[in-house]
Amino acid sequence: MATEQELRAFMRRRYMVRFERRFEPGSITGYVVGVGPDLCMLLHIDDAIRFDGFQVFRSRDIRKLRVEPYATFKATALKRRRDRRPVKPRLRLDDFRQVIRSAGRRFPLVTIHREQVEPRVCQIGAVVDVEGRRVVLREIRPDGTWMHRAAAYALREITRVDFGGAYEQALHVVGGRPPRANKTQQPTGAPSGARG
Repeated sequence: MATEQELRAFMRRRYMVRFERRFEPGSITGYVVGVGPDLCMLLHIDDAIRFDGFQVFRSRDIRKLRVEPYATFKATALKRRRDRRPVKPRLRLDDFRQVIRSAGRRFPLVTIHREQVEPRVCQIGAVVDVEGRRVVLREIRPDGTWMHRAAAYALREITRVDFGGAYEQALHVVGGRPPRANKTQQPTGAPSGARG
């Protein structure tokens, strides 16, 4: 588990970091750009060494937090490719309710993960509402078409939120703005924009 103090130290020093999470194999690389009491926001660097949007994690799920061992190489690659660092969105990191509400105002698509309920599946869509104990999404399918109805998910089940990444951008380019939503339905378990 990563502490708030550790995460803030890496953010303050602007170190590129690497860590693991209990829900997924392998490691994650990026820059810590926001820290809350229980959450942290990462500017993600993907395996192709490109900036790939922002990810918000629960701090308690982070393992083996350390400086990225190939930070100099990766930073040099980003610079020479002129891969511009995206502007950090101003989000409240008090809880996932605030994160999703804020991200939904700034990004056309938001990805939620419920890894304890549905491992290796994510829901991607436009945020319709964050009400009570749930988030309502108008989901988009992997082919860029919109689901007919909005779906609601319990906030307590969410373990990670992503936005501004290349995959979300591609879905938005193809799908455009969502059509007006019909009645809300409970989740069916079918993945919307599931990605590996």
